[in-house]
Amino acid sequence: MTARRIPVPLAIAAASVPMFMATLDNLVVTTALPAIHDALGASLEQLQWVTNAYTLSFAALMLFAVGLGDRYGRRTLFVSGIIVFAAASAAGGLSTTIGALILARAVQGIGAAAVLPLSLTLLAGAVPARTRPLAIGIWGGISGLGIALGPVVGGALVTTLSWNAIFWVNVPIAVLAVPLALLALPNSVGARVRSDVLGVVLASVGIVSTVYGVVRGNDAGWTSAEVLAALIAGVALLVVFVMWESRTASPLLPLRLFGIRSFSAANVIGLVFSFGTFGSVFLLTQFLQIVQGHTALVAGLMTMPWTLAPMFLAPIAGLMAPRVGTRTLIVAGLAFLALGIGWLGATLTADVTYLTQLPGYIAAGVGMGLVFAPLSTAVLQNTTDADHGKASGANSTIREIGVALGVAVLTAVFTGAGGTLTPTGFTTAAQPAIIVGAAVVAAAALLALLLPGRTVPTAERALPASTVAETTGAAPQVAAA
Repeated sequence: MTARRIPVPLAIAAASVPMFMATLDNLVVTTALPAIHDALGASLEQLQWVTNAYTLSFAALMLFAVGLGDRYGRRTLFVSGIIVFAAASAAGGLSTTIGALILARAVQGIGAAAVLPLSLTLLAGAVPARTRPLAIGIWGGISGLGIALGPVVGGALVTTLSWNAIFWVNVPIAVLAVPLALLALPNSVGARVRSDVLGVVLASVGIVSTVYGVVRGNDAGWTSAEVLAALIAGVALLVVFVMWESRTASPLLPLRLFGIRSFSAANVIGLVFSFGTFGSVFLLTQFLQIVQGHTALVAGLMTMPWTLAPMFLAPIAGLMAPRVGTRTLIVAGLAFLALGIGWLGATLTADVTYLTQLPGYIAAGVGMGLVFAPLSTAVLQNTTDADHGKASGANSTIREIGVALGVAVLTAVFTGAGGTLTPTGFTTAAQPAIIVGAAVVAAAALLALLLPGRTVPTAERALPASTVAETTGAAPQVAAA
């Protein structure tokens, strides 16, 4: 059975349902963190790893998973990723200790690394060229919906059932998704290049070691042997990774791409943008519950002006980019985002009203909506068709690393200021941490001025079908939200 004989709606569902499951999990956990803290006695450091274990394993293995899919079959790896994700979700739901939950989250990230980058490639190969733009548009909207609904779904499940339910909900989705993928998606392959296993190991261990050093800094002491060893080892391994990538014949990350101004600038911006934004989100979602006493569901609903806006504004920004240029939209978006986070930080008091903070949530949502699509476009500007998959996947990876570092560093600011997970010990310390997050996003806006200022030419506005089929990183870029 060829891809053209499969009904287009069925192909869209087969590619989008697993992607929705994985994107939902990026933010569904944020509203459950206070409940996990209460149920498992988790410390703030351990709550960071509930978030970062998923983010880091996902980021470290994304490009590697794409290569494995090219070699052994994209659908084969896609379905394997769904099964791993579902099994890890069940393990998370059964967890009775925080250590077991963190391990389950890390395995979830491994599954997501196979699901997210391959979903778009499989969809593009499963639908006719004439319906491909519509299919990809629907696919992108479903991805955005997963992000937008994450805090609300998480809040509803925690409030009505328990924190375990946010993991169990993935199991029936996976049971539906596996046969659907086998039925509707072709098992295509790509260039069978040699896998850069050493590159994966060097990058993964280097990133985890660096984040571990930052997370442990306040508790163990920044000059302690434990922290210094972790930071030095992490940086050293990343340096060795760069050296290895410059020499190996089949690099995980082709360093020559960083010679392209738009690619380099967009990746630095993506790292800094994710750092400031999601480090702030980690603290703000807990503030609404720990300090102000809102239920997880209400907290999720309160953040919707921020999380829902990108779903509507990102497509509009994508259409505007060819007319006004990606740099203009990215600078404006980051400025709105910095102002929004800054407002939330500046007005953060134990008794602040939601109406007082609402302008901050709206501004942050508008800002994120203006950044997403143009930043993805900027990454691909001036790269060849053959490099689009690697370039987009690299950007997604770097942004996920920014998420992990942002959570670690802003939490370090919080704990360094004496913050605790109590109603009386949270706000005073959270305020400077969130202000730091806003300042980092403002720095990203200044960095965005380094982007090329020209308008995207016609050839770059609509990528050819072959290019779309090889662009594997769009989903993770959205998922980072």
